[in-house]
Amino acid sequence: MASNIFQLGFSQSQILGLVKDTRALREAFEAGSLPAVATKLQATLHSLENVRLDIGITGGTGSGKSTFVNAIRGLGDEDPNSACTGVVEMTVEPTPYPHPKYPNIVIWDLPGIGAPTFQAEKYLQRVLVDRYDFFIIITSESFTAKHAQLARGIVQRSKGFYFVRSKVDVDMAASCCRRPSTFSKEQVLSQIRDDCSQRLEAEGLEDPKVFLLSMFELGKYDFRLLEESMVEEVERHKRHALLMALPNISKPILEKKAASLRQHVWLVAAVACGINPSPVPGVKGVACDLYRLIHSLEGYRCSFGLDKDSLRKLAEQMSQPLHKILDTMQGLKTKVTKELVVDLLGQASRDASAFTQELLNVPALGTLATCGISFATVYQMLRLSLDAVVKDAQSVLMPTFDSSDQ
Repeated sequence: MASNIFQLGFSQSQILGLVKDTRALREAFEAGSLPAVATKLQATLHSLENVRLDIGITGGTGSGKSTFVNAIRGLGDEDPNSACTGVVEMTVEPTPYPHPKYPNIVIWDLPGIGAPTFQAEKYLQRVLVDRYDFFIIITSESFTAKHAQLARGIVQRSKGFYFVRSKVDVDMAASCCRRPSTFSKEQVLSQIRDDCSQRLEAEGLEDPKVFLLSMFELGKYDFRLLEESMVEEVERHKRHALLMALPNISKPILEKKAASLRQHVWLVAAVACGINPSPVPGVKGVACDLYRLIHSLEGYRCSFGLDKDSLRKLAEQMSQPLHKILDTMQGLKTKVTKELVVDLLGQASRDASAFTQELLNVPALGTLATCGISFATVYQMLRLSLDAVVKDAQSVLMPTFDSSDQ
């Protein structure tokens, strides 16, 4: 049974909304020809994939700043590219740590704020406050006047911040050890949260929101809520980049990544068909840039933690052989090759004719249909491949989600 654009999840109004979202895209479609459209869309796609995002990580000495820098980048403290960690202050100057998969996302390990003579204004000048999109302020004990002073200084510079109370797992273990018969995880979490809020309110901060974390077990406690807050509040044009780089530690974050990537499938398809297209061997009537598609499919695997390095780490974490994890996957199990893309395009071309007809019924996208079946085939292949990757990610990561439930 042939699939069409509506069965694939987009209504006509949604497609038109995507086009109208950006002035550059609207102007591109007014140009009329697919090459002219694709040139404009290529610039938009490049901006989406390469936008710069800088996050400043600060707090007291020994609070877990550097460990957080590593954890949010998907690295352990002993990885070659990890930030230096220790029980004493290891950072004397702002130190950038690019994300290993997305180098345009830079996590900055900032000097600690533990000095007795700490002054927020001088500190923010020293670390060049305007460099960062937002800050994460971490403590492993109680929040103090220094944390509140820093938060006020950040707000005065029109920057955002998040309070993080780290090492919650240590508090949990200590409380359980002291009171094994009456231990309540919920009660301990509530006590920690209330103490943080009360101390910050006593320093003049209204309704402070604090996220409780364990740097070694990101899937537990409040990291999912922190992820969602960061994604919701970051500048809109940087949201996609942040989403792609975030650790896959919950079903909601996987769903948000999938939704963001689905919004851009038609963008990738238009660029692949309109810039440097070549006939696809064995797929009648289809011409596109196969290397752009290889790049995109590899990007799907990386975003959802299904690339080779991520799967190897997952196998070690779960104490399972890698082949056992690969056996559960149905989609892109191995490195994406030209031959694999050609095969996927051949499968997608069978249902592409109905999709092409639907495009002709959408005035703003009618120009895409003029390239024949190519755009429809590429779009279909990308969408189905993305859906398969998302399904595999949910299946592969489900055990880790279950084991990290609070």
